[in-house]
Amino acid sequence: MNSPAKLKIAVSPKDHFQGPDSAPLTVVEYGDYQCPYCGRAYPIVKRLQKTLGKKMKFVFRNFPLSEIHEDALNAAKIAEAAALQGKFWEMHDALYENQQDLEEESLLGYGNELGLDAEKLDEDSAQPEIEERISVDFEGGVRSGVNGTPTFFVNGIRYDGDWSYGPFLTALEELLAN
Repeated sequence: MNSPAKLKIAVSPKDHFQGPDSAPLTVVEYGDYQCPYCGRAYPIVKRLQKTLGKKMKFVFRNFPLSEIHEDALNAAKIAEAAALQGKFWEMHDALYENQQDLEEESLLGYGNELGLDAEKLDEDSAQPEIEERISVDFEGGVRSGVNGTPTFFVNGIRYDGDWSYGPFLTALEELLAN
């Protein structure tokens, strides 16, 4: 019997996360902004966060599947550039909420809607450091056994169960109970 895959890159303060460090549950998602399955997972994760509150820390890592999603890498770059202006999560949400329109012009438009400096956003998204961060996330995912999106890890172990709301919540609550 195969043992479940483990997260190879530990969660650190460099990660994008929501929720307290002291949360008993840490859920890491490797996601692609253009992936339709990630688009379906987005409101489920939001609902889990609301339900579990301070019991859950949520971490998002970039895993753009550029071969099949032509706008995924640019979307990841714009999210990372928004992070430099303190608006990663706002951009993350905007990208998933407008997943059908991730062309370059639209990405900058979302930045405007969020009150970001458009020129800086555009310049920053082209910086090698941004691409390097995305690459580090991606490589960490590959090393952890990620081969599609979304892939979730709960407390460092890959979650291969049903990630629809009810079953995922039940699995998380069972972990909390143990």
